[in-house]
This record gives sequence, structure tokens and C-alpha cells, in this order.
Amino acid sequence: MKAIAVIMEAPEQLSLRQLVLNPMAASDVRVEIDWSGISSGTEKLLWTGRMPNFPGMGYPLVPGYESVGRIVDAGADVRERIGEWVFVPGANCYQDARGLFGGTARTVIMPAARAVPIDESLGRDGILLALAATAYHAVAGGALPDLIIGHGILGRLIAREVVALGGTPPTVWEVNPARRDADGYQVIDPTTDERRDYRTICDASGAGDVLDMLIPRLAKGGEIVLAGFYDRLSFAFPPAFMREARLRIAAEFTPADISAIKTLIADGALRLDGLISHVRPATQAAEAYPQAFTDPACLKMVLDWSAI
Repeated sequence: MKAIAVIMEAPEQLSLRQLVLNPMAASDVRVEIDWSGISSGTEKLLWTGRMPNFPGMGYPLVPGYESVGRIVDAGADVRERIGEWVFVPGANCYQDARGLFGGTARTVIMPAARAVPIDESLGRDGILLALAATAYHAVAGGALPDLIIGHGILGRLIAREVVALGGTPPTVWEVNPARRDADGYQVIDPTTDERRDYRTICDASGAGDVLDMLIPRLAKGGEIVLAGFYDRLSFAFPPAFMREARLRIAAEFTPADISAIKTLIADGALRLDGLISHVRPATQAAEAYPQAFTDPACLKMVLDWSAI
């Protein structure tokens, strides 16, 4: 079996072509993908060639860990899953390309246990499940943040989840005036903020020089949560010493985070709507990826596979 997939042939070289899929095992499912999100964090590192050398890293590769679609076939042990609408957090099913992360294709084959059933009514917003779980992993590991840095897609989800979890609506710093829209919390220009007693600051900007800006804003014993992905970080020690500052790194989401997000959505506490700003046909992937990484107006780019 073959499938059309987005392939990063090398840094900044992308194509859309057929790949041979691995045979389906008894516990596998075959998913026909309708929508795939483009990550402006992780996938930008793959695009630029700056991704650290994790196991499985290399080119050509199929990116993507934010896809949704329907199970159209299944192995003998999981036939009852046929017909389910699922979230696909990646796939490693290609014979002639690496599957890191492997979800941006028209068809994928994957272990049934990794296909997450979700409400079909979410539509294309369902691709945000992994990012919402990443945000949850950042906020659920300690005290809810009272300051969030960056009002991109991750910062918005973190802010929404703080409110959904019953926390005090946070303050959000955003340098781009076009991104200061908000509902239920305040988004401000950081130069107008004089507070220096924040207990928990969550950085969603991914900026490598952010710590020297944030540490002076902490209360004594305060914590900075690093929710982005960083090449290298450094900071001046004396201000951190005087505040007994703490740093916490939020890594990948877990199945428990996914379950928590599904519950918040089902209960009506968390909405995912209004976060996808751009949609392009998958046939325009070569234009969609650079736009997702460079266009300040692009909050979240999604590929539509329906025409393939």
C-alpha cells in the first residue's frame, strides 16, 4: 500500500509524493487523515535543520504529530475500531522515509493503542489536542501561572486552561499588538507592566534570552516554567540567587494529559475554537510550511487532505 505524504527531503526542501507503507499488523489500524496541523515550534526546527539529533532523526522524513481522521481498516485484533474518528499523534509506517513524527500524510498505519478517539464534532480543531495536552502538562506540574509569556497558539491554550482549571485569569505578555486579543484574561505590552511579584511565570515564547527578563519579575521563591523548546539558555545568577528562583522544564505531554484535556472539553470548560488562523490544501504544503514559520499573522496552519 502507498500513501501521499509530506516529506522533508532536507532542511528547507519539501515535497509531496507517494511512499510505501509498512504492512498492517493484527493490532494496527489504518487511518485516512482529513486534517494535519503544522507545528511552528518542533517542525520549524526540522525545517531549518536545527533539530537536535534525537533517535530517528534524519532526512528524508515525514513530519507531523497533529492529525485527525477516520479509521478505515484494522488488523484482526482491533476490527471493532473501524469507523472511529481519532487523533493521530504521529506514525512510523513508511518504508522509504523516516517517521519523525510521521503524521502528515493522507493515510497512516499505526498501533491501535496510539489512535486517540475524539469527538468528531471538533472537526479540524481536533488537531489541537496535542498542543492542548502540552499546555496542560506545563500548567498541571505546579502552581497555575499568574503570568504567561507569548500569546501565540501555545500561550493562548495555557491561558485558556488556567481559567478552565479554576485559576485566577492570568496576565499575558505579548509584544505584537495584533496578537493582544483575548477573552477572559488580560494581554498587555510587557513594557507597561510594573509588577515584580509574580509567583509562577510560564514562558511560551521559546526565546533564548527570556530568563534575564523574567527573573527580576519573580517574587521570592517564585518559579519559571519553560514550556517552549530552546537551543540554549543562560541567565545572570545574582538576581536569581536573591529571589531563590526555581526553574521547571515542561517536556512532552503524556496519555494522562490527553485524558485530562478530553475531560475539560467534554465538560465545556475548555474551548479549542478560534485558534486556527490559516488552512491550505495539502497540495500547497510547500507554501504552507514557510508561511507557518514566518508569517506573524499565522497563528496556526492546517493542511486539508480532502482533495487528495
